[in-house]
Amino acid sequence: MDKYLMVGIGGFLGAIARFWLGGFIGDRMGTRFPYGTFVINITGSFVIGFILTLLAERTHWSPNWRYLIPVGFIGAYTTFSTFEYETFRSIQDGDLLYAGLNVVLSVIVGFIAVWLGVIAGRTVA
Repeated sequence: MDKYLMVGIGGFLGAIARFWLGGFIGDRMGTRFPYGTFVINITGSFVIGFILTLLAERTHWSPNWRYLIPVGFIGAYTTFSTFEYETFRSIQDGDLLYAGLNVVLSVIVGFIAVWLGVIAGRTVA
């Protein structure tokens, strides 16, 4: 039960951080380009690499920290960071084909899914 509580607390904090930071950046830089989302994705990618490396290689912290920070907080802050980290791990493991497929398919199929979602939303509304 502890791990679910840790994910929930981290997720709550990550979602609040994303909402606040996205609005803060959007208010200052405008929304023509998604600056807020871009900053969130890039900072989340850095933080997940940093934290997972610390947790795996440098510390002997409780596994609950993995649930709280990378799964809960960063997971709610941005899923892009998870995508980036998993792609990095595939490359690190020598699975270049899977890394490339993950990048290409995620971007293309993700875009198609958004497009179909818009069509479906317009059909319902």
